[in-house]
Amino acid sequence: MLNPAIGKLIEHCDSRYQLVHDVADEARRISARAEEDHEIMTEKPVTLAINKLAAEIDDNED
Repeated sequence: MLNPAIGKLIEHCDSRYQLVHDVADEARRISARAEEDHEIMTEKPVTLAINKLAAEIDDNED
């Protein structure tokens, strides 16, 4: 099971395509920043992007 739940993330997007697009864009930004800063990533950029999106959704719900 994915954590955070994908169903929860999809509820806040217009479509599944939009969710995938948003996650991919953020993952590219994370990857580019890490490369610019010469950082070694221990987690995959997509995982970090999904977690960031979920955190933003949780912040907006509060």
